[in-house]
Amino acid sequence: MEEMGLLIPAADMRASDPFLTTLKEHHSTLDRSRTEILQINVGKLCNITCVHCHVNAGPARKEIITRQTIDQILPWLKRMDHIHTVDLTGGTPEMIPDFRYLINELKKIPHIRTIMDRLNATILVEPGFEWASNFLADHKITLIASMPCYSPQNVNKQRGQRVFERSIKAFQMLNELGYGKNNELILNFVYNPNGAFLPPDQKKLEADYKREMKKHFDIDFNHLYTITNMPIARFASYLKRNGAYESYMNTLKEAFNPSSVDGLMCKNTLSIGWQGEVYDCDFNQQLAMRWKNGNPKKNLFLWDIKPEDISDRPILTGTHCFGCTAGAGSSCGGALT
Repeated sequence: MEEMGLLIPAADMRASDPFLTTLKEHHSTLDRSRTEILQINVGKLCNITCVHCHVNAGPARKEIITRQTIDQILPWLKRMDHIHTVDLTGGTPEMIPDFRYLINELKKIPHIRTIMDRLNATILVEPGFEWASNFLADHKITLIASMPCYSPQNVNKQRGQRVFERSIKAFQMLNELGYGKNNELILNFVYNPNGAFLPPDQKKLEADYKREMKKHFDIDFNHLYTITNMPIARFASYLKRNGAYESYMNTLKEAFNPSSVDGLMCKNTLSIGWQGEVYDCDFNQQLAMRWKNGNPKKNLFLWDIKPEDISDRPILTGTHCFGCTAGAGSSCGGALT
């Protein structure tokens, strides 16, 4: 069935979605509102391999955004003056060959007020990336860095050996440049649980992080975001290997929080993949839940859509959506309630 020129799931398919059934039970719906954020997943290339990664990113991945794709995104974005933020994720964005080109071109667009980089901080101390920290500071890029614990044992268990040590070195280097100290240089941390459980209270955990990071490493940062691990891709495989998938899904479903729905990132954020294909969120992207044209075999690309095709469009959902609505809720900006 087509609506606003875009393919919408058939009614019987939507009726069989347990997440939509739960929304209905709480007299709620999930439709897109005005798009204010464009999230670009620049690819799956990363210098480390994390257990919780919903992208299955790693050093051997070849999927990365090209200059050609960037040059098709930019003209579309220039016309969308209601979009004020570009959120870059991956993989490790700095590893794509055209990272600096992309940043430089985005900075030329007047209505883009914030450029966010969801970086793996260890890249800043990798040989060949000595340029990165100064470049980010010079362009006042907001940094969102994974830091799943202030304990080296927990970080290295989730993200690999020596990741904690290298991350600390990178954060100290960023502090020296003014990140976490200067109001124009924002450094936020991301906490992901290192197992099949929900994140703790965000405010309390942020206070713990700030105390411990300052006390032991003299590191300052702005905010901590707690993000629920999504039961997809590598983390789903981890759960299944450990016989914990069903119990984790039950945990998410039982913790459904209807007050989190209005703040979900899929309402005001448009997600695109490294080839420019369109999704409601980065998690849908990893599950290949693409927007389609009338031809279900043909992907819809960002430059094919008009503003009127986006607002009020029903959001594609699945059981993984319980991850964003469990407990305090979860988004790319942390807890929702």
